[in-house]
Amino acid sequence: MGLIDFILNLAGLLIWLNWRALRFPLPATQLSRSLLGTLRRAEPGRGRHWRYLLALAALLFLRALLYWEIGSAVHWTPHLNLGAISLPFRSDSGGRMLLFSMLSFLVVLATLYFWLLLLSMVNRAVPDTDSLQRLVRLHLGWVERWPAPLKLVLPPLATLLLWVLFSGPLTRLGIVPPPASMGHTFQLGLVIGLATFLTWKYLVAGVLLLHLLSSYVFLGKSPLWTFINTTARHLLWPLRWLPLRLGRVDLAPPAGIVLVFLAAEFAPRWLTELYQKLPF
Repeated sequence: MGLIDFILNLAGLLIWLNWRALRFPLPATQLSRSLLGTLRRAEPGRGRHWRYLLALAALLFLRALLYWEIGSAVHWTPHLNLGAISLPFRSDSGGRMLLFSMLSFLVVLATLYFWLLLLSMVNRAVPDTDSLQRLVRLHLGWVERWPAPLKLVLPPLATLLLWVLFSGPLTRLGIVPPPASMGHTFQLGLVIGLATFLTWKYLVAGVLLLHLLSSYVFLGKSPLWTFINTTARHLLWPLRWLPLRLGRVDLAPPAGIVLVFLAAEFAPRWLTELYQKLPF
């Protein structure tokens, strides 16, 4: 069931990206050179873009019914991993499954935009002639024009606001214990917000692994590999002062990957312990 939820989240994400792509001021020939260029651009049907949102809403609602019907039969208890805490949802309740369906997709969608923010910050000097970086900027929209420090704090702040918004319903449903005060709620949201930085580990590790592969294996001159190598060099910038080159062998990518895995191993434990100690 967990795999099904993941696949359906990806399907919902593709629907969302199709909807967003309708608004991009790029010719189809330029979009076709990017990874997401295969997404349909139905120019004559711009007024019907609401159909994508309707399809997304239908997907989230119908899969909630599926989870409700099948989840209890197979004794499945879905969990929503927020880094510092994991929220359980009983599958024998249709309302809880609908809430889980929406929140599960929201987490995946937020993760995508957090990735885009990271790519926007590290590649801020990359010109728009790079089709993939331009695509990142188009998806971010007006947020792309924000200064890098503001983009950096946006994930935890947005998560804090969402936690304040949803903590009431989650408490009434018994999914999380009631907070001691509004200050306690803000403290919990802040810790969960800090955990959003952990979502970058998958992107950073993936980019560095692909960069390491392309460093030793010629994979062509695709714009994708140019984008991957440029992004990897920018991500490895903090390690530039370390003696990580032995002849022709560059140890910076492996060192970066090791640091990512160390952070992924220890940071969640620290955040969980901090969450359990609240309120201060």
